[in-house]
Amino acid sequence: MDGFQRRLRDSVQFRLSLALSVTILIIALLASVFAFLAAYQEALEMQDNTLKQVAALVERQQMKPHYPAGAPAIAGDNEETRVIVQYLADSAIAPEANDNGLPLPLPGNLPDGFSTVSVGGEEFRVLVRSPALGQRIAIAQETDSRDRDARESARRGVIPFMILIPVLLLVVADLIRKLFRPIATLAAEIDQRDVQDMAPIDARDLPTEVRSFALAINRLLGRVSKSMEAQHRFVADAAHELRSPLTALSLQAERLSASEMSEPARERLGKLRQGIERGRDLIDQLLALASAQSSSSAATAPSRISVHKVYRAVLEELLPVAEKKQLDLGVEGDDSEIMANELDLHTLIRNLVDNALRSTPSGGRIDLRTMRQEGLVVLQVRDTGPGIPESERERVFDAFYRVPGSAGIGSGLGLSIVRTIAIRIGATIDLDYSDSASRSGLCVTLRFLAAT
Repeated sequence: MDGFQRRLRDSVQFRLSLALSVTILIIALLASVFAFLAAYQEALEMQDNTLKQVAALVERQQMKPHYPAGAPAIAGDNEETRVIVQYLADSAIAPEANDNGLPLPLPGNLPDGFSTVSVGGEEFRVLVRSPALGQRIAIAQETDSRDRDARESARRGVIPFMILIPVLLLVVADLIRKLFRPIATLAAEIDQRDVQDMAPIDARDLPTEVRSFALAINRLLGRVSKSMEAQHRFVADAAHELRSPLTALSLQAERLSASEMSEPARERLGKLRQGIERGRDLIDQLLALASAQSSSSAATAPSRISVHKVYRAVLEELLPVAEKKQLDLGVEGDDSEIMANELDLHTLIRNLVDNALRSTPSGGRIDLRTMRQEGLVVLQVRDTGPGIPESERERVFDAFYRVPGSAGIGSGLGLSIVRTIAIRIGATIDLDYSDSASRSGLCVTLRFLAAT
């Protein structure tokens, strides 16, 4: 009962279907009762009309009723449905006070017209007619058979209602479901959108009642889009403004390192330069994130790109870092082409390799792989670092989040940038261990549609 009440409260479609169904059932019930009574009364009137026609036939042809004794049985004769014709005055000579013989013991004072008379415990419908010449005539028939035939006729008249009502309920339910389908389609369309997609909803084909709601959503999307653009501009502007003073600090620290100073001071200077370098990396990541989230970058048309070409460009940038940490950095698999923006793909791969360089200990290995699987191009960046626990694999895509206990120095923006770009260019991204047996290493898998 609680589930029904909750559904009745929450679902407009269910409430509308229920209200229409109850209304249809009530109207159909009233119509069925009316049709039954009308058909029943019409059947009785037709039977009365049959008695009138028999009386007219007897009068027109001047038939004289007689009551032979011991008459043989007649084929098709039924005592319950037979029509009895007799002179009303002959009721006085009826053989017994029941309906087993002829004539019937009818009251002699019956008025002209229709009457219902009880004879021997049986009800008879009797028509009394006074001809212009001759005796009064009585035409009689048992009411049980008349009523049974009338009820059967009325039931046959109600049968179409019994058939059409369930069909009508199913049709109404189907129509309501189809009328609400645009809302479900709209909900599915919005649900499948990228978090960065602020394009307005196409409300042209929506019903009027839903169109106003869709237009309100479009206005909300417009306001959210402006707010996000303002935030992105703020991040980019702040990063640009911070770059100059940090560059100046870096130059001052470099000049200071050439001066004579004690060993403790030089150690502190090294930590200062390390902090400045980390700040510069953070600014570069902020600029990359702002660029990845900007609408101008999203509007760039994709083109056919060689994956190995992007791999080579990334290796040229980061190979000195790999050599400094004595890491084996290489490429595996045959080259493939995908449809994407080259700058986006370069930024995506560079961030993945940069994360691997930071987390992989000295003497480790980083592989950039390319494979093809059922019309897809699969890119993998595998390292021999500590990997990411399964419980943390969703959170690592959040900006500035770092796995607790991470030894590497980083800003926590790399994977956030990677997912933003991957969603925009239509790639799926999965995280797993490079070595499932030892639960170590990180394997980042990207799946793209192959260029056709």
